Amino acid sequence: MHFFRGLHNTRSFSQGCVLTIGNFDGVHSGHRQVLAKLTAEAQSLGLPAAVMIFEPQPKEHFDIEGSPARLTTLAEKIELLEQQGIDALACMAFNNRFMSLSAEDFVKQVLVDGLNVKALIIGDDFKFGCDRSGDFEYLKQAGQKHGFTVQDTKTVLQGGMRVSSTEVRAALEQGDLTQAQVLLGREFAISGRIAHGQKLGRTLGVPTANVILKRHKTPLVGVYAVQVVTSSGTYNGVANIGMRPTVGALVPILEPHLFDFDGDLYGQRLKVVFKQKIRDEKRFNGLDELTAAIYNDIEKAKAFFIENNNPTA
Repeated sequence: MHFFRGLHNTRSFSQGCVLTIGNFDGVHSGHRQVLAKLTAEAQSLGLPAAVMIFEPQPKEHFDIEGSPARLTTLAEKIELLEQQGIDALACMAFNNRFMSLSAEDFVKQVLVDGLNVKALIIGDDFKFGCDRSGDFEYLKQAGQKHGFTVQDTKTVLQGGMRVSSTEVRAALEQGDLTQAQVLLGREFAISGRIAHGQKLGRTLGVPTANVILKRHKTPLVGVYAVQVVTSSGTYNGVANIGMRPTVGALVPILEPHLFDFDGDLYGQRLKVVFKQKIRDEKRFNGLDELTAAIYNDIEKAKAFFIENNNPTA
């Protein structure tokens, strides 16, 4: 998959492309139906299938504090989109300059001159342009003028529920990993690189890997039974994700403890798959109480894996 930022290096689109636009946060089952339609259309026309996303996501640009928690970082999103057979990913900087584009300028500068779009697949509620005057009908008219077709996408329902990133976040916030998996079409996971931390877990006899989240907020908080995918294999474990109220962390952090593992993970990139919620995050009265809770969490996580016929990694 060809990845590029902005409208640079677009020579590969000299023959045109089939494009869809959106945040694609989570790349959930609804997104994947859109992407399947995109790749099918691209194959029928003999053109690359391209996706346009935004960094930061628009709501993050306006209010990082009030923006929703990220389901996927940019790196995770790239990996998931590539798995769907996308040929090119255009990552646009959502900034004041981009926001100032009128609907007409967006079509001419981005869709026509920049990406040479021949077919556009978009939700019928899509709005764009500095005054949000651009919509599905506007695009259809623009397509007739500039020589590209426009198709809409229908809302995807799963068990009678609209599949959306918002619904996935709601399920995760409630600790309902089963519902999140139904909406996502896969188990929820977070990937990240291991960095040095306070090493508090090591002093308590429970060493943890400190995963850099690169998120202002996390979509779920608490203690979970997890499976951790490393370069040397997959291990069962337990993980805390959140602000660690007992020790007063300044940013959210993911700390998995791997069972039956003895090695150095620093610098590695891990994938942490969330299997079962054990409890909410809690402030304890000192390290002794925290340590007792951690060992209790470990026993509960091990019991979960035994009950699910997966006692070892």
